[in-house]
Amino acid sequence: MIEYEEAKALVRPRESEVGGRRIAAHAVPYSGEVGGTPFRFDPLERRLAERRPSGRVAVGPADPAAWERAFARCPAGPVLVGPASPVEEIRGAHVAAAEGAARSGRAVYLLDPVGLPSSSPQRAFVALFAWTPDPGAGGEEALDSMFERAFEKALEAGIPAGGLFPIVPGWTDEPELLEKYLSRLSAAGAVFAAPVPVSDDGDARRILVEARARFEPAAADRFFEKIHHSDWPASIKEGLRLFRTQAARLGLAVLPRRPVGAGEPPDNSAAAARLEERAQELEEDEHRAALLHAAARWIDESGRDLAPVVREGNFAKVFPFGALTAEAEAAFRAVRTR
Repeated sequence: MIEYEEAKALVRPRESEVGGRRIAAHAVPYSGEVGGTPFRFDPLERRLAERRPSGRVAVGPADPAAWERAFARCPAGPVLVGPASPVEEIRGAHVAAAEGAARSGRAVYLLDPVGLPSSSPQRAFVALFAWTPDPGAGGEEALDSMFERAFEKALEAGIPAGGLFPIVPGWTDEPELLEKYLSRLSAAGAVFAAPVPVSDDGDARRILVEARARFEPAAADRFFEKIHHSDWPASIKEGLRLFRTQAARLGLAVLPRRPVGAGEPPDNSAAAARLEERAQELEEDEHRAALLHAAARWIDESGRDLAPVVREGNFAKVFPFGALTAEAEAAFRAVRTR
């Protein structure tokens, strides 16, 4: 039995990233891992979350104004809203949170949406659909059907959509699985498919082993050895390479498209997006990648349209990351030449 309890708008200020894109906060319309498939991939924590068959779920308000007030207390920048819930059409908390975020001027990433906001500019939203392990026993067909309906709704609403896929050595990095997943996304009209390297902490690995044993018992022992006794960083690196190669072949971007909030200058948003993309391209240089992400955050939080500053030749006077000045200026100039 699942009990739904009314709760206040829960928005967590959080400097993080999802699928390689920066977020400044995370709105949780439904709090509690209860019901649905036995496991859910959490792209923010980069791990599988276990779900109980029964329990309590805290449900946020179906009032966009309440969420707008909650977002007002958060740093500037894009936000993540979700995931939604099977009861979204009744409760409406996910759509209300998304509307509240958009009203506050935010760019909004919608995680696993069921319903979609309709009263805000659609360019403020991008839909992210996280991969879910095949539940087996005929469940894959039902899961595919749910995914396709939600994906189709997003595209019909004019909201760019794509997938978030966990790279799990010895499981999701298998070429056949990657081919099936990416081909399905491409056929559905996705514009991106972002690989997410899973966390390698002890608890995250334990849950991975339990999930694989549940879904594919015959592979459990081999997977256990891979998880605990292989060169994890090297395996992750190779999995990312395979994913990106196949995605490129299908014309899919490997970072989510960045939405544009009503309260942020479009050129700032586009330049910050380019710096995030450069950080992904240079991910093996961790120091420089971190600086690029910090620069994107600075642009988000600058509070003014920086394009005129670049045009006037004064950007270097205000930009605090001296070594990245030329690259940041180039990002702004690229926006103007599109």
